[in-house]
Amino acid sequence: MQTLESSPSSGPQTSFNRDDWRSGYRSQPKEFAYWIEDIDGEIPAELTGTLFRIGPGLLEVAGHPVHHPFDGDGMANAIAFKDGRAFYRNRYVKTAAYTAEQKANKPLYRGVFGTQKPGGWLANIFDLRLKNIANTNIIYWGEKLLALWEAAEPHRLNPQTLETLGLDNLWGAIAAGGSFTAHPRIDPASHYAADQPCLVGFTAKPGLSSTITLMEFAPNGTLINQHSHVVPGFAFLHDFALTPNYAIFFQNPVSFNPLPYLLGFKGAAECLEFQPKQPTRIILIPRDGTSPVKTFEADPCFVFHFANAFEQANQISIDAVCYKSFPSLETDNDYQTVDFDKIPEGQLHRFNLNLTANTVESHNLIHRCCEFPSLNPAHMGRPYRYLFMGATHQATGNAPLQAVLKQDLATGEEQLWSIAPRGFTGEPIFVPRPNGSQEDDGWVLMLLYNAERRCSELAILDGQNINHELARLKLNHHVPYGLHGSFVPTYFGP
Repeated sequence: MQTLESSPSSGPQTSFNRDDWRSGYRSQPKEFAYWIEDIDGEIPAELTGTLFRIGPGLLEVAGHPVHHPFDGDGMANAIAFKDGRAFYRNRYVKTAAYTAEQKANKPLYRGVFGTQKPGGWLANIFDLRLKNIANTNIIYWGEKLLALWEAAEPHRLNPQTLETLGLDNLWGAIAAGGSFTAHPRIDPASHYAADQPCLVGFTAKPGLSSTITLMEFAPNGTLINQHSHVVPGFAFLHDFALTPNYAIFFQNPVSFNPLPYLLGFKGAAECLEFQPKQPTRIILIPRDGTSPVKTFEADPCFVFHFANAFEQANQISIDAVCYKSFPSLETDNDYQTVDFDKIPEGQLHRFNLNLTANTVESHNLIHRCCEFPSLNPAHMGRPYRYLFMGATHQATGNAPLQAVLKQDLATGEEQLWSIAPRGFTGEPIFVPRPNGSQEDDGWVLMLLYNAERRCSELAILDGQNINHELARLKLNHHVPYGLHGSFVPTYFGP
């Protein structure tokens, strides 16, 4: 197998050009399907399956730009691997709102993150309709490919063609108008599913008190466990962590004032306010559905994403990307003019919960700004050693992600693969090598944006040494910066 050595990066403190970074946020209105022919290196012959990715593909509607990319309509992408070849396909998730706006040729909905209909507050006052943008995550479970957005039902897609098949109620588990998390977790061997893999997800209804409903699905989609729990106070929950016995939530210290949203001045997410004098509450919900819920208090921080969690004796350890406050934009600012120095960077922290003494101890694991953690899926909810993350090129401060960081949590050793100054990264996906014997034996797949070509590329890195770039697949176009994705060992190409 041919190996490409990536050259070490060096440069000034500012590792990127803002115009380069902005150019990755262009809409991609076209849909493609083709074999990827422009490849540096060789695709590993053992790599068989399909990488699914999703994110906001349309960043304007009829010439009206979104205020925040999280409000953009979802575009699904698939790269199918087999016999050393790769096939690319993308399609928009044809939600009812997307279809209606394309037909009307104008914005018809407000966005959660501040996008407003044209016409000022009078055009937006009391319009509380949610636009299901299906842009956050994409998973394959129970022979269903699902595009997820946490405030509404999933959309089911055809895994072969990415055609939208319609809303999906998850085998009857979700009522019409319900919702499902954009961050389900897969327990690789659940004792609630006879040691088979189990998909675990939740719904959350925030308010003066908040209700969390946990759901677990067998490999065939059968709902095997469901129970609800009420926690005091408003709860903004985007992600959660999982162990064999617990689902773990961080109740961020935020308040919600809905009045600016109701009156048409702000999006719902813009009405969140960080409360630095309140603790972060850690909520442990037993997966058996009968044992009592446990709560702990930690120093105030804001968490979007968790890396992993695991149990050892009377202790639970939780690894999470923490921000010192809620990383929001100022209402009058466009996301492309954001001042990175004014937004807190995410850093990986470990929280150790002593279940006997009911205490919390935390410390910083990664000081470099990082996000989108990924690990060997066999170690989800179990003790683990290796973590892969999107990271900044520069060691300190906030900036766009331009690198992949591999962290050895046992020794503290770090490997950094960077494509600065003209490349930009996001979420890495670790794919284990079939029959591999080591935790990091596999490949890291990174869909990146190359501003020099103004096109996107897929890098395949050696999981044991990420500075060994095995292949670079060059797409014929760009894919706007995405959010999340997953890999399945099933080939869904032509």
